[in-house]
Amino acid sequence: MMSPGILFQQWFQQLNADVLFNPVIFFPLFFSILYMLKLSTSKKLNLPPSPPKLPIIGNILQVGKQPHRSFRTLSEKYGPVMLLHMGQTPSLVISSPEIARQVLLTHDAFIERPRIRVVETLFCGCTDIAFCPYGDYWRQAKKICVVELLTQKRVGAFQLVRELEVSRMIEEIRQLSQSGSAAALWEMFQTIANNIISRSVLGRVYERENGNKGFGELSKQAMDLIGAFCFKDFFPYLGWMDNLTGLTARLERISSELHNFLDDVIEEHLAMMADGDKPDSKKDFLDILLHLQQNGKLDIGLTQDNLKAILLCCTPFHRHAIHCRSSSKTCSVYQGLIINLR
Repeated sequence: MMSPGILFQQWFQQLNADVLFNPVIFFPLFFSILYMLKLSTSKKLNLPPSPPKLPIIGNILQVGKQPHRSFRTLSEKYGPVMLLHMGQTPSLVISSPEIARQVLLTHDAFIERPRIRVVETLFCGCTDIAFCPYGDYWRQAKKICVVELLTQKRVGAFQLVRELEVSRMIEEIRQLSQSGSAAALWEMFQTIANNIISRSVLGRVYERENGNKGFGELSKQAMDLIGAFCFKDFFPYLGWMDNLTGLTARLERISSELHNFLDDVIEEHLAMMADGDKPDSKKDFLDILLHLQQNGKLDIGLTQDNLKAILLCCTPFHRHAIHCRSSSKTCSVYQGLIINLR
């Protein structure tokens, strides 16, 4: 993942000077900057140590191409708990395992994650498991994962799926080796992960059909989108600039394609359920969620958007979103259980 500083520099280099000095754009930008400067000079609180920051952009340029190394270098000078200002967004950086354990496990003050723009749009208003606000819905969604989706019996039921996909990959590597061709292992690993997750979560592998994008292609586009620079996340009062960079249009297009794809998959599963229920050992994650939705055994009602958000929690780009923005023990275990090749 590129750091926000690198993404910001690339965006600024590509920005056309004629657009920047267009009166329609210049004056809103000018007054937005004045407002942020006023906020930056307001009364200061008793905050953790922080490296010197630049006006408006904060510490963005101090985070290089490898953010984890930049954080390590800065923590050696400013301590295991430090404050960085990524644009207008304050970010607390914890470099000590002991303190991180207290923050993430012992205390619940940091249980909620920021509602970033791309994640909020893709995951239906952050109604997935990792990014949804702490409360009754979060507790019920977590219960669904732990009690219904991630039981040892359920994970074991997908053992054959994992074995078949691994066998296919090994056979593909063998054929390439015999022909003297190079094997693109990174692409193979991406494919096998997408196939295992797609078959476990949605019931089968969805590839490009009739001009419609497949599950793997949509996942890749969503991952690229999550790693893009978003003005609204770092400079809330410059969120309108995302329209100029094209991020807003890309987000709307990819989100629409992804949600339409999941709507079609859900309708396909509902049609199969109308013809007769599957044996429990043959059910995928979507079958289980639809069964819970229809039986009404939960304390909360699951809407179609809720179903889509929970399903997306199983995808590779959801884990990418978590790694880009924070940490999630639950979903890291989730991914590990699904693609475990033992």
